[in-house]
Amino acid sequence: MASPGFIRPGARAHLNRWREALIGAGIMVLGIYWSFFTDPGLLTWVGYVTLAIGALLILAGLQKGWFRHGGGGPGVVQIIERRIGYFGPLDGGLVDLDALTSLSYDPTHHPAHWVLTHDAGPALHIPVNAEGADALFEAFASLPGLRPGRLASVSQQEGTQPIALWRKAELQNRITRLH
Repeated sequence: MASPGFIRPGARAHLNRWREALIGAGIMVLGIYWSFFTDPGLLTWVGYVTLAIGALLILAGLQKGWFRHGGGGPGVVQIIERRIGYFGPLDGGLVDLDALTSLSYDPTHHPAHWVLTHDAGPALHIPVNAEGADALFEAFASLPGLRPGRLASVSQQEGTQPIALWRKAELQNRITRLH
């Protein structure tokens, strides 16, 4: 029989959502201690580097935390070697990141969905709270020209229409020539 956890499930989920930022804060505290509360020397300079690394981890952790919506939603997301797979109760599919033509965020569905458009078939709609959807942050951030901060901020928005986040450069050039 498993013993009950020391931390409540709600608090555990909240800490898990912000885990990278919390680790960065811990590293930053260590850097502050080494930089300002030890005798001047090599450890002071290591502290400055540690302080910078902690600050960068906090920034990256905040972006990931804003992107996360927790699990428990419909379906499961898997990412294997730049191939995104979504297996839902009613639909699903596979999309290679290199075959992606556009990425949108659709807040009109409940829950909101990521819409991945590609040439090989119909668009893939992935709920933001699908199990494993947190891994989409790194996959989407690898798209050329898409800023991770934009992903984090858009995933918190509520709206009445889909938001286009990214288009393949060739497609974007064709659209620009039409206008």
